[in-house]
Amino acid sequence: MINPIIPIIIILVAIIAGLVVLVSKRRNSKGSKLKPFTAQITANEFINVVDINDRFLYTRDGQIIVYIKINPISIDLFSNAEKEQISNILTVELSSIKKPFKFLAVSRPVDISPLINEYTQLLSETTNQKQKELLRNEMIVVSNYATTGEVIERKFYIMLWDKYKGNNEADLLKEAHEFASKLTSGNISCDILKEHEIIKLCNLINNPAYVHQENTEFQREFTELK
Repeated sequence: MINPIIPIIIILVAIIAGLVVLVSKRRNSKGSKLKPFTAQITANEFINVVDINDRFLYTRDGQIIVYIKINPISIDLFSNAEKEQISNILTVELSSIKKPFKFLAVSRPVDISPLINEYTQLLSETTNQKQKELLRNEMIVVSNYATTGEVIERKFYIMLWDKYKGNNEADLLKEAHEFASKLTSGNISCDILKEHEIIKLCNLINNPAYVHQENTEFQREFTELK
């Protein structure tokens, strides 16, 4: 005959074993949460930029890039016939391009600092109290538009690139000039970005709300170890 105490002992052992497993799992989960986060890549590696020099941006994966800024036009000022003519010209010109390119459209809040400066100057010059009140109210309204992002401006760029071979900057720059001439033939003015403008574009993409307040003037400095 089986001793009735044995099943009770087996049940107690099973309960104790379950409690031990549960406590150990909780300790392991807490320990994993307390482990410090280890970054897989640095910020420089994530940005993928080695250098910006003259009109070129060099990437870590061996590419060289040129940017063309498309100056905006107001299509509302053109008639339907003029719009169709521009569209046909650009279609013909761009259809001859065989290499891939990227079209970048970047948005940011409108830079209202010139308008605010003008209002501030008018406010200091006028002696009319009613005019001062109107200027103050207008400055508040314009500032609210900018801070809430309700009024934005769009900037457009063309990105051309090639595998960096050590001395092919001239070839890529020639392609950029040819691309720009195709846009110019359709009455679309454009400019190839220079060094400080490429830096500003990088800031515009990464921090569009505040780039117009940043000072992008810089000088190249090299640290010499002695």
